[in-house]
Formats: sequence, C-alpha cells, structure tokens
Amino acid sequence: MRRLLGFTLPILGVLCAAPVVLAPVALAQDKPADAAVQSTGQNPVALNGKHFLSQPLVTEIFTADPSAHVFDGKIYVYPSHDIDAGIPDDDLGSQYAMRDYRVLSMDKIGGPVTIGGVALSVEQVPWAKEFMWAPDAAYKNGTYYLYFPAKDKQGVFHIGVATGDKPMGPFKAEPQPIPGSFSIDPAVFTDADGGSYMYFGGIWGGQLQKWAKGHYDAGIGDTDLKQDDKPALTAKVAKLSPDMKTFAEKPRDVVILGEDGKPLLGGDHERRFFEASWMYKRGGTYYFTYSTGDTHFLAYATGDNPYGPFKYRGHFLLPVQGWTTHHSIVDWGGKTWLFYADNQLSGKNHLRNVKMTEMHFNADGTIQTIDPFVP
Repeated sequence: MRRLLGFTLPILGVLCAAPVVLAPVALAQDKPADAAVQSTGQNPVALNGKHFLSQPLVTEIFTADPSAHVFDGKIYVYPSHDIDAGIPDDDLGSQYAMRDYRVLSMDKIGGPVTIGGVALSVEQVPWAKEFMWAPDAAYKNGTYYLYFPAKDKQGVFHIGVATGDKPMGPFKAEPQPIPGSFSIDPAVFTDADGGSYMYFGGIWGGQLQKWAKGHYDAGIGDTDLKQDDKPALTAKVAKLSPDMKTFAEKPRDVVILGEDGKPLLGGDHERRFFEASWMYKRGGTYYFTYSTGDTHFLAYATGDNPYGPFKYRGHFLLPVQGWTTHHSIVDWGGKTWLFYADNQLSGKNHLRNVKMTEMHFNADGTIQTIDPFVP
C-alpha cells in the first residue's frame, strides 16, 4: 500500500468485462469513470508511451494487493478494495482509506471473473477503526481464514483474523487482533507438512520501524530508522498455532543476505525489504518475495526453509505505473502466475486495478524479470 503524488491518465479502453455479484449498496466513489470501462479492443497507452503487458481483471471496482489462492479447484483472489476517500497523498498512506474486502473468483485463467459481495467490513471488526489494507487467506479443516491489517482505536496497526465456511465469505472477525501481531501485509504460507507461517510487516506507513525496540514507540520516525549503514528493517515471520488464529512463537526477523553473506543494509533501497511479503515454494526452494517500496521493484531471495536466512537473488517485476507494487504467486494449470496491480484505470496511486501475468523460471531456479510494459 503506498503513496506519492497522483496524476491523471487518459484511458483509451480496457479488457475483461466480468460478471459481478455486487454488494447491496454500491458507493459511487468505488467505481472507475465510465470512460475507463468502455472497451475499444485496444491496449491503452501508458504514461511512458508504451502499452500494458496485461489488462485489469475487473473494472467495476478498484482493487489492489492481490493474494491469490487455489481452493477446491478454483482461483480466488483476496485484494484490498480501493476507494476515493478524498484524502491527499502522503508518505504515511493516509489516502489508502479502504474499509472492506471483496473477493474475486474465476474457474480458469482468462475466464470470467466474479466479484463477491462484502466479505468483511471495518464496522464488523470490534477492535478496528480504519485502514483495511492488504489481506491474505488460508484454508484448514473446512474453515477459510481471512487475515487482515487494520488500525485500532489508537491508530496502531495490528493483524486480525476472521473465519468463514466459504472462500468468498462472509467472514466473522475475532474480537481482538492476533496477540503479538503488529504492522501490516500478512501473508500465510502452508508447507508440505501442514505447518503454516505468517510473514508480515511494512515500513513507513506500515509502522514496522516503530516496533524496532520490541514495543510500539510513537516517537520513532515515520519512514525507517535512518540507519543506512546498519542492517535494514525486515519482515517478520511466525509459525501459526494449529487453530490458525494465534502465533505459536514470537515473531522473528526474515533475514535477507547479500552476496557477501551479510544482511542487506538500510541504505540499499533497491534491494532491502519495504513491504508486501509473499512466500512461494518451488521444489525444495523457498522464495521469499517482497516489494522494495520507494524504488518500486518486486524482489526475491531464496532459502532452504521457511525461516531463512534468504539469499538475495534479484528483481523479478520492474516498476509498474503508479507508486505501489504488491503481489502474490500461484501455480495453476502447470504454469506459475504473478498477480500484481497498477493504476491503469484511474491514473491515481490510491485507485488501482489487479492484473496477472505468467512467470518463467530459468534452469537454475532464478526468475526471469518481467517488464509490465510492452512496446
């Protein structure tokens, strides 16, 4: 979830008209402008003069931060639901004032996409006040789990969990956030042995830097620790308890090592962790993937277990149109797919649209870099 100055983009047309299951009440500010949803059969021209590699999955609402999963033979995408709250852009992400979640589903890649009704809203979360940012989901023993960050009544981010018996919800939130949770961007990975791990955290508006001392300190800066020559702040990981609602252990650092075998430094903005954790496993290799934030790359590091340490390997998605990059990776139909977002429909950083494209790996396991634009 992030920021920087917005801009206006002339929209020439988009693809992908989708059947929609709308909530009982649709807010006008949720919908892209009419011009943005009129398809001309052409690929719109981006601000850089090129065309987009892929087109939005849906155009009826604004979506971002897609967490994709395969449940019961279908693809479900758990995105954040962008709205225009009339808040100016700032470095804390105040303009990302999302208030609920809508789940997307499709039977196959390239097929129609269904938009579910409201799966969970901030009014249904007893402890939360605002900012329902990037969620994730998991399934175990007949129950679907929706994990989400939100600010509490004191303005502090924590991570909550809600449960339901259907992948698209509705979900019922636990009365309190997960004990010991903080910051944003939960991503839950379940390994082959059935153990599940939550990766989370984000600096700047995600408040991770405010927990550097082991407790919340409002006096710490709004960006990072400003210690460019020391190990960078990084994501956290904790194994989940069997009930999937609590941590089984104290969260630990996700250590990312450079070629020298030492942790990446705070000043290394093109490689260090910023937000948007996602764990993907291919064979016996664990791919910890994340966003570099203010340099706008998706990067990855590899290891031989869910905890790491992970060796930095490179960027795998170049900067999209718009400030934020947040993603997920899923296998389907014998291929690997990257879900991401840009601001093609609106030209505004806080009104985004989810997309997807195929990923390719080299023989040595490295990921081929994806350019989100084509000539």
